[in-house]
Amino acid sequence: MQWFRSLLFVGQMYAMMGIMGILFLPLAISGRKGALWACKTYCRWVRWTARWMVGLRTEVRGPVPQGEVMIAAKHQSFLDIILIFGAVPSGKFIMKRELMWAPVIGQYALRIGCVPVERGKRGQAIAKMVDDVAKGRQHPGQLIIYPQGTRIAPGVKAPYKVGTSILYKELDQDCVPAATNVGVFWPRTGIYRKPGTAVVEFLPTIKAGLPRETFLSQLEDTVETASNTLMREADFDAKD
Repeated sequence: MQWFRSLLFVGQMYAMMGIMGILFLPLAISGRKGALWACKTYCRWVRWTARWMVGLRTEVRGPVPQGEVMIAAKHQSFLDIILIFGAVPSGKFIMKRELMWAPVIGQYALRIGCVPVERGKRGQAIAKMVDDVAKGRQHPGQLIIYPQGTRIAPGVKAPYKVGTSILYKELDQDCVPAATNVGVFWPRTGIYRKPGTAVVEFLPTIKAGLPRETFLSQLEDTVETASNTLMREADFDAKD
């Protein structure tokens, strides 16, 4: 029964993405505020329907970042994107350049200030990412980045990539780490959604100005420790 309820939830979630995307497109085209409002409305819809359709409650803990900061977050599934973006005042992401051409979604991403980056050789990709982010700073807000580069299943270890520390150094901005346990309830792939309470937690700020290696080590330790604590809270055997 839970799997069937999950299937209905996932189906309506993607259907509403298309419906809201088309209905609110004039707002998105009119300006960034309209695009942000539309995207946040969708985030609220997903959280609301998850609660009553599959019994998945959601919670955001810690002081919500304000102003010009970089948010470096643990990424386990689409749900942590929903929770982080829905919580912050003016979020924007680093995204794959090919998403620019996706119907509807590409327009919203560009309107809210997302930074498209081409994937290529490591050095070229990092240099391009720094340049694109710097040029994108005319859009004030919170730059959301995933230091491990992709969704990581609970219990799986993956390195924190050097690009995050380069952005931290070049942008000279404070960094707010974010931990999560959402992957315990909402996996990176598949249909099944487990009942419970999925959490994203904003952690104490790492101030600008640290050496890159020190920053990356502190970021990884902070995020992984807090994420493991949240996963144990969700009855997942997280290994420190």
